[in-house]
Amino acid sequence: MLVVMKQSATEEAIARVVETIEAMGYEARPIPGHQRTAIGLVGNDGRVDSARLEGLGGVLEVISVSHPYKQVSREWKADDTIVTLANGTRIGGSEIAIMAGPCAVENEEQILGVAHTLREMGATILRGGAFKPRTSPYSFQGLGVEGLELLARAREATGLAIVTEAIDSEGVEIVKEYADIIQIGARNMQNYPLLRRAGQSGLPVLLKRGMSATIKELLLAAEYLLAEGNSQVILCERGVRSFDTHTRNLLDLTAIPVVKSLSHLPIIADPSHGTGLRSKVTPMARAAVAAGADGLMIEVHPQPDMALSDGAQSLYPEQFAELMKQIRVIARALDRGLVDMPRVAV
Repeated sequence: MLVVMKQSATEEAIARVVETIEAMGYEARPIPGHQRTAIGLVGNDGRVDSARLEGLGGVLEVISVSHPYKQVSREWKADDTIVTLANGTRIGGSEIAIMAGPCAVENEEQILGVAHTLREMGATILRGGAFKPRTSPYSFQGLGVEGLELLARAREATGLAIVTEAIDSEGVEIVKEYADIIQIGARNMQNYPLLRRAGQSGLPVLLKRGMSATIKELLLAAEYLLAEGNSQVILCERGVRSFDTHTRNLLDLTAIPVVKSLSHLPIIADPSHGTGLRSKVTPMARAAVAAGADGLMIEVHPQPDMALSDGAQSLYPEQFAELMKQIRVIARALDRGLVDMPRVAV
């Protein structure tokens, strides 16, 4: 349930509504907006007397939120959520944020070299896996803490923000020491203990859509993060399973405008996992920008043929440079732009 206040509502009137909700045995969460404040009622068990709230001073209307997800919905918060990182990158505004890097951190030379290259080409966020949940137990599983330390060195050297995956609840505490964004991978989208721990981390969270998840399930997974008090959540469309074998997954670009109509959270696209094929990454990245994505996550490796993970879907640096030129053109056509370089001395 959402209590929408009048534009003229005073701080005292807002406080009175909060006190009333809490006296009724529920949690109240004020949501300041550009023009007015709304107050979310958390824990509605169907027994809330809305008339008690409608009669309070300063209340414009009381809205019942019908979706099973509450805090991620547009009804709960009409204004777009913008996630701001320490290096100045904003995800969810009029500009498009670019996350790029190898699937996995392999060694210091690889990650520092590609970080410098990506920064020069316009990326502001470095992606790289230190912990790699793989389909096969015999595949490269990542360098672990050593990989996180290398990512931290790359951030110090370039000013790029870091996004990397936590694969279990205990790993959240380790990853948060090094990362700017904690990634929850597709395989863990419905790992609810992990979602709760990530929601409590105090860091922005990038939540990838599960391999067979509906949009409703994605938004409900995000609800777990917001329910823990973390509003800095970024959704990611990374492709869903399909019966067709010509690509690794089916990149569902329809999810971008659908999510934007349902939720205030930013959504980015990952055409690397969404297609699994290097030749398809660039056209689908262009399409994602045209569809309104708030950012892209692109796998780039200095030597994809030597990559320890997902080399077939990783762009060569020169291909990434060309992609950046192309999406700038598309962004300008939509009166948008790319996020500027980090405002950090390097």
